[in-house]
Amino acid sequence: MDNLTHSVVGLGVGALIDRTLPAEPDPDSRRLRSRMLLFIGCLASNFPDLDLVLTGLLEPPLGYLLHHRGHTHTLLAAIGEAALLLALVWLLWPAARRLLRESPTARRGALLAAAAGLLLHIGMDSLNVYGVHPFWPFDPNWFYGDLVFIVEPVFWIGFGVPLAAMVRSRPLRWLWLAVIALVPLGAALLGFLHWASLAGLLGLGLLLAWIQHRNDEHHGETRSERGRTALTAGLAASLAFVGLQALALQQARAIVAAELHRIDAGERLLDTALSAYPANPLCWSFAAVARTGEHGAGSVHLRRGLLSVAPGILPVSHCPARVAGPALEDAPPQIAWQAEDRQPLAVLRAQAAGNCRVNAWLRFARVPSLADGVATDVRWGEPGSRNFSTMPLAEADGKPCPHPVPGWGYPRADLLWGP
Repeated sequence: MDNLTHSVVGLGVGALIDRTLPAEPDPDSRRLRSRMLLFIGCLASNFPDLDLVLTGLLEPPLGYLLHHRGHTHTLLAAIGEAALLLALVWLLWPAARRLLRESPTARRGALLAAAAGLLLHIGMDSLNVYGVHPFWPFDPNWFYGDLVFIVEPVFWIGFGVPLAAMVRSRPLRWLWLAVIALVPLGAALLGFLHWASLAGLLGLGLLLAWIQHRNDEHHGETRSERGRTALTAGLAASLAFVGLQALALQQARAIVAAELHRIDAGERLLDTALSAYPANPLCWSFAAVARTGEHGAGSVHLRRGLLSVAPGILPVSHCPARVAGPALEDAPPQIAWQAEDRQPLAVLRAQAAGNCRVNAWLRFARVPSLADGVATDVRWGEPGSRNFSTMPLAEADGKPCPHPVPGWGYPRADLLWGP
């Protein structure tokens, strides 16, 4: 996920933990604990992305592909990251140190905020098509959720509106709410967000604001509890959205599988990488990997396209064009094909065995294309296109082998080393 989403979710979780624990005995301690848990939640929710400083260990694009979402995005490393973060708070924040020394509740809250922020970062990153390998070194394989877009405004609204209720200054509170509303509006105007999605987001924001207002009027949350009910509702709405996406994902996979079987029943579908549209469970982009032949013969067939799981409600031609490229206006309502690439399996295996830079790149590539003299992961562009995953094959010839290469599993081990 993007760091704005991680930050808003981390702040929300820190605030929810603070408002769920028993209050500190005096106002100063209550305010300090609230600030501390907000800070720890936000920082922990971004901490794993410190691996961006490691991307310079290898030449582009390998540095980014292999070291971002790398070791700091594992459950084992999260233990050390939590200890480091809490140690920094203890050493660099004297007032927080005094509170932690005196209050068992504050210590429990700090530990919960650090653990929740780190686990949520890894968990949320696992929800999209990029993937993570959280169980390394015990399991080096990538795990892909394929559930939500990498920049998901549902989380901004779900946590951002309740957080605004905590802002004491009315002008700052309205400024925060205006930004939360204007960013999705700008995304809709630019063609990244469907207008129905925008309406749903604004409706969710109004519902959360009403819940908070009603709770203030009729249930009277104390100042130290303010925002807890709306934060809980925002968390529930976010989880419900992920569940809805999971149902739509299964339908999208079935649509692709059925259509590919209809086109060529002789191909064996190995994988369908799906990417959701923001705040939109109906529209999806996909990249499919299929194979023909056995025992090292045959070919790999890659296809890229867009689909709608409910074409009667929203045909694929009406999905936001700026997310994954334009859909043809005259395309069938359910699937719009964008590109395809067929390559001999023997060529892919020869490159993996004989070119150490391509071999390293294949530790990342889930939908690998070697078309037009470049290695490109078709999850992010057509075969032969230039994107952050692209590595020119000519530049790979004759260069020293990259080092250090993390031992991630090969996403397409079923092609490289299978029968």
